[in-house]
This record gives sequence, C-alpha cells and structure tokens, in this order.
Amino acid sequence: MAKVTRTMCAAAEQVYAILADGWTYSDWVVGTAHIRDVDASWPQPGSRLHHKVGPWPLSINDTSTVTALTPGRGLALRAGIWPLGEAAVRITLEPTSAGETRVTMFEDFQAGPLHWLKNKINDMVLHRRNVEALRRLAELAEHSRHTIRSRR
Repeated sequence: MAKVTRTMCAAAEQVYAILADGWTYSDWVVGTAHIRDVDASWPQPGSRLHHKVGPWPLSINDTSTVTALTPGRGLALRAGIWPLGEAAVRITLEPTSAGETRVTMFEDFQAGPLHWLKNKINDMVLHRRNVEALRRLAELAEHSRHTIRSRR
C-alpha cells in the first residue's frame, strides 16, 4: 500500500471543493488523461467519474466509483485502470490549527494483474505517483481562492 501525506496552505473546505468537482481530476490525478463525464450526483457514494487513463494512443476508457464519503473531510474511490486492474483510493483531509490542511492519500491495488503482482516495485510506483498527485492538488488548492465550479 502507498501512503502519502502533504500539508497544504489551504483550508480543508478549499481542498474538498476540488475533490467534490469531478471535472478537476485530470488536472491533478497522475495518469488520468481526460474526464469524459461525471455523474450528476458526484461525489455521493455510488457515483462515477468516467475517464481516460494513459497516454494516447494507448489510453483506455474506464470509471472510478465513490465508495465512501465524509463531506468536507474526504472520500474513498474504487479506481478502474482495466485491463491492468483496479485500485482502492482513500483521501483524508485534516485541518490544522494553522489553517492549513493535512491531506493523506492511501492507494492499493485490489484486483487484476497489478494486484496479483503485488510487490515493493508497485508500492514505489504508487508512492511516487501520489507524491506528484498531492503536489498538483496542493497547487490547485493554494492558488485558487474561489469556489470550484463544475465545468459542465
């Protein structure tokens, strides 16, 4: 399992606004090439984000589904990257006394070939990928002082 934590100079509400806007995922989730559609009920449990994963011309269409939600404090997803597999992702937001937010991202392969080949190399790749994802999320949260709006 990969676990990455980053403290962001933004309020938890601002970070959560980005998580709650499914159209922003390709801006910060490493490997997500394009958001094709977002269910109107996003980020409620059971709602889906329809995306393309990987570089063109090898990109594939898949979905990620919200499995749990704590409004304002985080969410959990089942992220599809078939035919390579499926990952469980959990993102938690913890406000600090300084007005910042400690964001922790947990990710682990749950199904498919990448799960079967579970090893330290997978964990290292996930770790590096998620360090970059949280860097991008921080950049969005720290430089956006307005409410994130849907791009529909």
